[in-house]
Amino acid sequence: MPITEPTRDRIIRPDQIEVTPRPTRRPEWIRVRAPAGENYDRLQQLMRSKALNTVCEEAMCPNIGECWGAGTGTFLMMGNICTRSCGFCDVKHGRPEALDFGEPERVAQAVKDMNLRHAVITSVNRDERKDGGAPIFAMVIRRIRELQPGCSIEVLIPDFKGSRDALKIVMDARPEILNHNCETVPRLFKKVQPQDNYAWTEATLRNAKEMEPDVLTKSGIMVGLGETMDEVKQTVADLRSWGVDILTLGQYLQPSRKHLPIERYYTPEEFTELREYALGLGFKWAECGPLVRSSYHADKQVRALSPVYRKLYEEGETKREE
Repeated sequence: MPITEPTRDRIIRPDQIEVTPRPTRRPEWIRVRAPAGENYDRLQQLMRSKALNTVCEEAMCPNIGECWGAGTGTFLMMGNICTRSCGFCDVKHGRPEALDFGEPERVAQAVKDMNLRHAVITSVNRDERKDGGAPIFAMVIRRIRELQPGCSIEVLIPDFKGSRDALKIVMDARPEILNHNCETVPRLFKKVQPQDNYAWTEATLRNAKEMEPDVLTKSGIMVGLGETMDEVKQTVADLRSWGVDILTLGQYLQPSRKHLPIERYYTPEEFTELREYALGLGFKWAECGPLVRSSYHADKQVRALSPVYRKLYEEGETKREE
């Protein structure tokens, strides 16, 4: 399979775009500040010097400046070529190179050098491997804890095609948060992420909570792709029924004119309604807003909610003080 570069216009051909009324401009509440500042520049240079990829940059996250400034970084592992081609994503897709088992060490060293308080580890899909690259996640979790104790860890994993064995490799390393994004409502799965499966998402999240109840589970949804409010609420209810603890819900922003189009913008009031609905279902934390992304306020979630973090660090500190 040839590699397709992220040209910002690679997913949908002009003749495939439906001619239907859509928003022509961003509303006033969608304002993305350009990242800047001494800390941002320092971290960007460090990433390049260690030949590392970040999803913050690859996905053009609107919160990169805020997160990097607060000591949170999201690392994209296992290369930057994905075996799937989702209609919202601008990561390269094609046949990836062999896994680099030295990458976990470089990422852990970068976490130490950056003095991060919270590290988010994600990856491209590696469907050519039966284990989906799960050992890489386990290796980096353990090495970060050795080099940067006190740094909480969240892994944003692929679905591993629903494989319980692959998931167990990750869960045995006990990250503070196990995140797998649902992304959209079931009706739009094949349009938005044609190689994914709603049943695989369910299996990943259900099995994670069953394997390690103390590990917080988390999932996210993008809105504005053509779903209805009722469909969003039903998907949120599904996630809660699977034991998911934390919800992130944000507005889809089109990377280029040939990616999936934005069908509509949700208002701040609608995001507030969805947050209240999620909390009413029993979610422990719900981040819902136009610019919310998976890693937004992730460090606060860990320190407020994580039994794993408390057992690793806070309880040990209390005993030393005694």
